[in-house]
Amino acid sequence: MVKFLHISDIHLGIKRYGLEQRTTDFFYAWKSCLEKYAIEEKVNFVLIGGDLFDRRQIDPQAANHAIVMFEQLKAAGIPVFAIEGNHDQRETGSNFSWLRSLSKWRFIHLLEPHQDQGQISYLPWDSEKKEGGYIDYEGVRIFGSRWYGVTTNNVLPQLYEAIRPNLREGADNIMLLHTEVEGQLNRPIPALSASKLLQLKDGINYLALGHIHKSFVINNWAFNPGSLEAATIDEYKEKRGAYLVEMIEGKVNARLVQDYTQRDFKFFDFDLSKFEEADLASKKLSEFLLKEFSENFEKQPIVEVTLTGRLSFKSSLLKLEAIKSELKEKTKVLEIIFRNETIPSEYAVAANLASGTPRSEREMQVLKDLVAQNPRYRERATELANLILDMKRLTLGGEDAEKLLEALQEQLTYPKLSLTDLPSATDLVENK
Repeated sequence: MVKFLHISDIHLGIKRYGLEQRTTDFFYAWKSCLEKYAIEEKVNFVLIGGDLFDRRQIDPQAANHAIVMFEQLKAAGIPVFAIEGNHDQRETGSNFSWLRSLSKWRFIHLLEPHQDQGQISYLPWDSEKKEGGYIDYEGVRIFGSRWYGVTTNNVLPQLYEAIRPNLREGADNIMLLHTEVEGQLNRPIPALSASKLLQLKDGINYLALGHIHKSFVINNWAFNPGSLEAATIDEYKEKRGAYLVEMIEGKVNARLVQDYTQRDFKFFDFDLSKFEEADLASKKLSEFLLKEFSENFEKQPIVEVTLTGRLSFKSSLLKLEAIKSELKEKTKVLEIIFRNETIPSEYAVAANLASGTPRSEREMQVLKDLVAQNPRYRERATELANLILDMKRLTLGGEDAEKLLEALQEQLTYPKLSLTDLPSATDLVENK
């Protein structure tokens, strides 16, 4: 039996929200995960499926964050087998990258196929040169690969043909691959087709994936752990972690582990529909959040507040920056992010009508909603909508302006009106 930890997308050195704490968050996730699930579990080795670093050019802090844990793993006798991802791969035409340097310094084994004039081949690990495409360790053979991006569908058959003659009989064969996979992303980008991916199943007992920041499993054979720490708020909502794996004679028992240090995120919704003025809405929003954040959080969370509802004012008038500053000063919140999903008043008319509603009802509701957007006329929205429809009917019936004025005079409580005194259509719907 062999036992190993499979991680990916660590993104050391990442910058988020302009906060230094977010960079250290990714280090603590990396550190605590390795200490708990590699060193304490006494695994045979660690697999890194790409994107150890967030970018090719890293600062000294990110390098330190990587090396301090590689030294701990080395002291525990746990080797690391890794590949480059799209974030930390070497520049085109260059022979140098941070992962190659770490491999030369004996912190990791960077596994890369050999490529010459477009032909892919696999060479065994050379312990003198500290390079190679595959390596044998503890009864398994581990193959590496590179980031191929949108060309992966075309390259994968060549990759498999290069791997196949090097598969080790009587041993478990593992492959590392950093790639998008069809059906796992919610955006229309080219991805590796599942059918081509499954071709590798003939000979590969465990496919260690990376790149997509959520965990998924294909046929209890291809495993993607996701990122160790959430790079975005949306990623926090996805299941992510590391795979603690036991393999024996081709049988895989992989457990997704998540109990390590991660930044906490909190989510709140706030409906602005009932507030007619931006100042009042800002005040109530601040009071709501101060009350919610009065809890003594164990960790300093990042908070996302989703603003909803139909506005009676411009959303730009909300004092969001002032609210954010006050909350960060008075609570233990690390950062507050406002997501504006409000509906501008000019677009929020007849939004609640079912499809198939008769035209007359739709027209009435549209007019009521338009009138109600102005606080001065809100309480009389139904009355004024009916009045507008009456004026429409009289106008279409050919009545002249004086007759229209007489009709208005009868229905409105104004003392004396002239045509120039009447509120314009623009005035009726203007947000003031």
